[in-house]
Amino acid sequence: MALKVLSALDSARTQLYHFKAIIVAGMGLFTDAYDLFCIPPILRLIGRVFYEDEQYNVPPAVLSSMVAIALLGTAIGQLVFGRLGDLIGRRRVYGLSLMIMVLSSLGCGFSICTTRSCVLVSLALFRFILGVGIGGDYPLSATIMSEFANKRTRGAFIAAVFSMQGFGILASSTVTMVVCAIFDRASHNVSVDHTPKNADIAWRLILMLGAVPAGLTYYWRMMMPETARYTALVEQNVLQAAKDMEKVLDVSISQIEEDDPLPLHPPSYPLLSKQFFRRHGRDLFSCATSWFLVDIVFYSSNLFQSQIYKKYLQDTRPMNAYEDAFNVAKLQALVALCSTIPGYLVTVYFIDRIGRVKIQQIGFFFMAIVYLAIGIPYYKYWDNNTNAGFMVLYGLTFFFANFGPNTTTFIVPAELFPARFRSTCHGISGAAGKVGAIIGSVGFMWASQNHKEDGYPKAIGMTASLVILGGVCFMGLLVTSFFTRETMGRSLEENENDN
Repeated sequence: MALKVLSALDSARTQLYHFKAIIVAGMGLFTDAYDLFCIPPILRLIGRVFYEDEQYNVPPAVLSSMVAIALLGTAIGQLVFGRLGDLIGRRRVYGLSLMIMVLSSLGCGFSICTTRSCVLVSLALFRFILGVGIGGDYPLSATIMSEFANKRTRGAFIAAVFSMQGFGILASSTVTMVVCAIFDRASHNVSVDHTPKNADIAWRLILMLGAVPAGLTYYWRMMMPETARYTALVEQNVLQAAKDMEKVLDVSISQIEEDDPLPLHPPSYPLLSKQFFRRHGRDLFSCATSWFLVDIVFYSSNLFQSQIYKKYLQDTRPMNAYEDAFNVAKLQALVALCSTIPGYLVTVYFIDRIGRVKIQQIGFFFMAIVYLAIGIPYYKYWDNNTNAGFMVLYGLTFFFANFGPNTTTFIVPAELFPARFRSTCHGISGAAGKVGAIIGSVGFMWASQNHKEDGYPKAIGMTASLVILGGVCFMGLLVTSFFTRETMGRSLEENENDN
């Protein structure tokens, strides 16, 4: 029989506390997206400041390294903080991950010095640390939201937390545009051939402003009680769980306190044991593999960016440093408004209506179709016709990633596993995803070259790369169809598969 406090959580009506938890838990994902998507325009400014002798272009290897080192830090953070969340409690390490993000965001802005090599090394170091903090936030935010939510709207709540990424993208683009516009106006007729010294301040300010929203939520994050499921099922303190939930749910303790509490006897098998794999191996495989596959595809979207920038950022007149960065940020904001954020919001609406598995299948299928539609005729048509049709297809890759596996792979690991393994297994799944992200953002950047260009050797070319990405999506569809279990409408305890 389920504990009263857990039954109360599963049947609780939607309250103000749930929305507060979405904002507080979502700030880590907001910071993640802000950091990732402010880098392209920032590297335009860095190129103007430090690569004047190389036509203001930051070498692709530097761009790839900046992305890869942050992703490596994220993978490590997911593994470490995910395990800590199960060993010592979600709340105890939740504030630490946020503080790492805030301090490392500020560190990215300061970057210690002003010479090119020193700035790039220190920026890479702080981005690695930032990645660790962001990685720690993934399993903790998903697990905390799943354990506080009711079973009827749990998917929508976790998806809403993840949707904060979309608003982080929009915020990073908006902040970049505002800062560049202010600096441009204050500099009075900036020459296109000369980069003012203040540009070195502008990119640092953009990075540091990303720490503000996360810092503002630190107090509320520390005031959150430990989740009732961790307190009752892992710490075996049912009375304390009832007291904690009385503070946040609109119920009296008499309704959720056990009349005759009996000692709980959960299974005692350890993590990654034979018994663990017998009971949860399939679920861990499906979560980790799906996340790995979708991140290969999602993070390879930068394959198209250089082509889109060349087509849609062209100007009849030469641009100065601020205008260059402004236009890159403007394009990112338009993509976020037209495809990324709508994809998240559609998922929030449908996730508890049609289920996680169907949405993941829809996303993988249509992403595969889009990549094939771009890839097969790429050199015959799209390479010389980056028109509105290309932009629509480009936007659809983001829409169906977010109304699809990019969101559901964040949700499902937080629902399938027992409370004492939940954060750890989410971290393992997320770390597998970040390995895929490194392959997508670095490996496919090299693979897409059909001739030696921008420091990359000749490889298989864009058509073959995009067809492979389409195949990766079909692999994700197969894994989802044959291995992923539906969790909609069931309590976390029903989903555990621990009996």
